[in-house]
Amino acid sequence: MEWKGKWIGPAQSMGDVCPVFVREFNKGDFPGKEIKSVQLQVTALGVYEAQLNGKRVGDYVLAPGWTSYETRHQYQCYDITELVEDRNRLEITVGKGWYRSPVPGWITEEGKARRAAIPAGLIAEIKITFTDTTTAVIPTDETWQAAESRIRFSEIYDGEVYDASFEVSDYQPVVLLERTTDNLIPQQGEKITEHEYVKAARCFTAPNGEVVVDFGQEVTGYIQFTVDAKAGEKVEISHGEVLDKDGNFYNANYRSAKSKIYYTCCDGVQTYKPKMTFFGFRYIRLDQFPGTPCADQFYAVAVHSDMKRTGRLRSSNPLLNQLFSNIIWGQKGNFLDVPTDCPQRDERLGWAGDAQVFFRTATFNRDVQSFFRKWLKDVSADQLPDGQVTDIIPMITGLVGAGHTGWADVATIVPWQHYMAYGDKRILENQFPSMKAWVDFIVSQCSEPYLWNTGWHYGDWLFYSVDNDTSGVSAVTYKPLIQQCFFANSADVTAKAAAVLGLEKEAAYYADVAAKAREAFCNAYLTPAGYLVSATQTAYVLALNFDMLPESMRPVVAARLADKVREYGHITTGFLGTPYICHVLSEWGYTDLAYMLLLRQQYPGWLYPVTMGATTIWERWNSMMPDRTIPNNGMNSFNHYSYGAIGDWLYRDAVGLHETSAGFKTMAVKPHTGGGFTQMRAEQITPYGRAAAEWRDEAGVFTLEVTIPVNTTAEIYVPSTSADGVMLDGAAVSASADASLEGYADGYTKVKVGSGTYRFEVKR
Repeated sequence: MEWKGKWIGPAQSMGDVCPVFVREFNKGDFPGKEIKSVQLQVTALGVYEAQLNGKRVGDYVLAPGWTSYETRHQYQCYDITELVEDRNRLEITVGKGWYRSPVPGWITEEGKARRAAIPAGLIAEIKITFTDTTTAVIPTDETWQAAESRIRFSEIYDGEVYDASFEVSDYQPVVLLERTTDNLIPQQGEKITEHEYVKAARCFTAPNGEVVVDFGQEVTGYIQFTVDAKAGEKVEISHGEVLDKDGNFYNANYRSAKSKIYYTCCDGVQTYKPKMTFFGFRYIRLDQFPGTPCADQFYAVAVHSDMKRTGRLRSSNPLLNQLFSNIIWGQKGNFLDVPTDCPQRDERLGWAGDAQVFFRTATFNRDVQSFFRKWLKDVSADQLPDGQVTDIIPMITGLVGAGHTGWADVATIVPWQHYMAYGDKRILENQFPSMKAWVDFIVSQCSEPYLWNTGWHYGDWLFYSVDNDTSGVSAVTYKPLIQQCFFANSADVTAKAAAVLGLEKEAAYYADVAAKAREAFCNAYLTPAGYLVSATQTAYVLALNFDMLPESMRPVVAARLADKVREYGHITTGFLGTPYICHVLSEWGYTDLAYMLLLRQQYPGWLYPVTMGATTIWERWNSMMPDRTIPNNGMNSFNHYSYGAIGDWLYRDAVGLHETSAGFKTMAVKPHTGGGFTQMRAEQITPYGRAAAEWRDEAGVFTLEVTIPVNTTAEIYVPSTSADGVMLDGAAVSASADASLEGYADGYTKVKVGSGTYRFEVKR
């Protein structure tokens, strides 16, 4: 669209103070006209909050969000008709946000912050539609004014300084900024909004004498507090995720991020919450606070992209239920317009590897169609001319590189899984050029035909390792082996995408690339006896999960994986092996080992953080040691969703609810029982409606109840030693008119059903 508004900024520098831009307009400015509707269209260089006549416009927090700003800068449109009065005053405050905060890597060759030096900017249009269908537009131009706001400082990492006693005055002219509007796009992703208000669980004095507030749950967002104070009294608050081994406040893992609130009080009872920043925290430390604080004065406000909840899971094991809650909170806390790695330290970036490994779990938990459709366009926008995909999206120039296996494969894996989850092939149409470009880059980097073993790569990031390892127990997986697995898989899903799009030539070509990549893998890394050159859990898992092996060798390699799991007695995989290990074990008949890994309560294991009081997913298997000491490794987040990828196995294998064609048009329910569970249930809102499955194994009877949405069919796999023993709604399944008995294999009776709710029963 063609903008009438111009980019404007304050005529004089305001330093770190957030400017507030003002424009007044009156109904009387349009004599003889009756207003039908009023729209506000706006975006900023930074983040903004708009108020009309003292009332907040919309509920979008941290607008306009984060995109690859140079090519894709979002704007928002609000209906403000109900807020319009006879005399009107529009105020828009602009903070630094992602655009102008000192995000790591955003520096010039001279070492100066590249965007932090850019002044605050605003562009907006007030569009008035009259009852006679004519319109009027009030654009940002030289008629607007700007002043210093009460927000004296606000930035993504360091927090906010707010002076409630400051009187906003001394309005000054604005200047036009020489900036393009060609990169402005309408809102694409989900807006960021406030969600849960978590009341403080306790306010206590720590052993070192500091006053600490515990919210009982780690959140991403900010606090809201109420205080009765005198004008000029000070509030100073620090944020942290955990307490140290002595029970004292700890936030050394935030690194250089100050994560502070400074608030100067006005007179009387007042309530405050930040407007232009966010934090990741469970605890706050009251460095200064008037009076004697109590828990009732504090709330933690959870802020994340407004994604509808679509999946739920419960079981007979309370620890697993807490793990699942941690997965949910980890996703909410890191889906803040982009899928970040963590929400608390001086990073909070859109790491591609984290998003790739967690994506399938994310699709079960929440409706992330729009969220990832928007972000994948940034993947394409920031993709390098030679096809390399950057490690971080939006791209951070100079911070990290591109073209790294498992990270760059986000360009192929996520679009394909998005299509399978939601059944909308437009995602493949949008992303197919990017998918092709990434695979073509890999082919160009092969040292010999279809063998990719060049370049630096992260490998199986944060795998199980032992300091000063002299016995060789650290699970180091040969990086070129990992590269080859992801290479073959990316070529394979690109071929599948081409087939869906009807691109026969491309489908045949990329299928051939995948086949040749698998052949090269076997020649380079597989021995005739079924050993891999890197005999780790991750190596075996990736080889099996990505179909890298001849059919005859797969059972042999699966047995070697099982042996490796038994040898350690725990998981050793990092970011790239973890999403698949339990799935592969179940597929090859080792579900007992999958449950062993899942239920391990010692380090390393998924339930270990739960036993340590975690309320989100940790970055490391050992982010905190059993004695509650915290490793000082410079990179340690207690809200890092990647290892939450186990959620995919819980939905699709443990409960057994999964799609068999794109968008759940056809599905299967194939539960994998074990682990001492007597009950497990999951539900999923599919594009066709609600699907659910619950199994119970107790008192000598196994029951499986399923709900299949309309216009779909499902294959139900009932664990039984004989089809004759399976009952459906109280009658023999073989005689049911509602189901078709398909056969018996591998310990399951297979039954085909249409939409509806069914209850199967097997006596043990």
